[in-house]
Amino acid sequence: MLSLLMSCFALGFVAVGLLVRYSRHAPGAYAVTRPQRFHWGEIPRIGGVGIFAAFSLGWPLLLWVWPQAGASHWDPQCALGWWVVCALMLLTGTYEDMTQRFAVRWRLVATFAGAALAVLWLELSVSRLGWPGVDAGWVAWGWPGLLLAAVAIAGLPHAFNLIDGYNGLAGIVAIVICLALAYVAMQVGDRALAAVVLMLAAATGGFLLWNYPRGLIFAGDGGAYLWGGVIAMVSLQLVQRHTMVSPWFPMLLLIYPVWETLFSIWRKAARGQSPGVADALHFHQLIYRRLVRGVFHDDEARRMLMRNNRTSPYLWGFAMLTVVPAVIFWHNTPVLMAFCLLFIVSYVYAYVSIVRFKVPRWLRR
Repeated sequence: MLSLLMSCFALGFVAVGLLVRYSRHAPGAYAVTRPQRFHWGEIPRIGGVGIFAAFSLGWPLLLWVWPQAGASHWDPQCALGWWVVCALMLLTGTYEDMTQRFAVRWRLVATFAGAALAVLWLELSVSRLGWPGVDAGWVAWGWPGLLLAAVAIAGLPHAFNLIDGYNGLAGIVAIVICLALAYVAMQVGDRALAAVVLMLAAATGGFLLWNYPRGLIFAGDGGAYLWGGVIAMVSLQLVQRHTMVSPWFPMLLLIYPVWETLFSIWRKAARGQSPGVADALHFHQLIYRRLVRGVFHDDEARRMLMRNNRTSPYLWGFAMLTVVPAVIFWHNTPVLMAFCLLFIVSYVYAYVSIVRFKVPRWLRR
């Protein structure tokens, strides 16, 4: 197992390093007028390609070096299904990274196509909701579980893309979530799923050495779609295979990107805007503008980079507030639901406080 993870990490570092060296001018220019741009210069946004290359190395190694990991759930056909769905997610995001011309609605269509393929090929479904009075009817109907699984797989990539705004932010969140999923998978004896998310975490670790703190390359839409797709499929399979795992465990684990997305859709709709229109009012952008202060440097690019890097730790800590209780209470549905509600209330309170400049002095840097 250790050799598998070291191989993914090393290949991720090398592959992304080659992209840094030879692809600086490959992506289309990212306009300086875009509200979500918080960096200086033209930085490659195709780091997801390097992550995927390292992640793909794990498939043959998992089947060859460590066959006992997939004794009951892992076979070449299953591995091929995973790889095809992940490749489709990556290509969807990378095409946008390279051209800047892939409309949001068509990206949604592409991710839903990948989600439908995953549901059919890998037989994924949301088999239960954790509510005894509802689960019997939910199972009897069948199709709502398939539809919700497709929505989860198609939506989570866009949720990760939404929080991918600063150096190391989405990458660290993805690694922490992968480690949490791996821990629970090992608790229930599913070493195959644990290996999948650990491979993704290792490949992402190799990428982060180039991304944080210097920001030499970004994961881009391709990387965010890869993180979201893999994590969504692992979450679904973990709950589907093991009844002791609460369906609210992945919900709490992923509540930060999921709620950020839902809240942004509501916020834009309330202002009469399309949800697909980019703006600079996401939670991490408000932290950048209103909490991270006091960075003085003669070089404007250096000043922006320092503020960029100081923003991510705020959100890492914010995400950990959901990951820790999710890992501790992964089998306790009522407690997990209560923490989900607590996060939503805390998020809205924090967002409104920042907007109204009512932030404690000790939080400002």
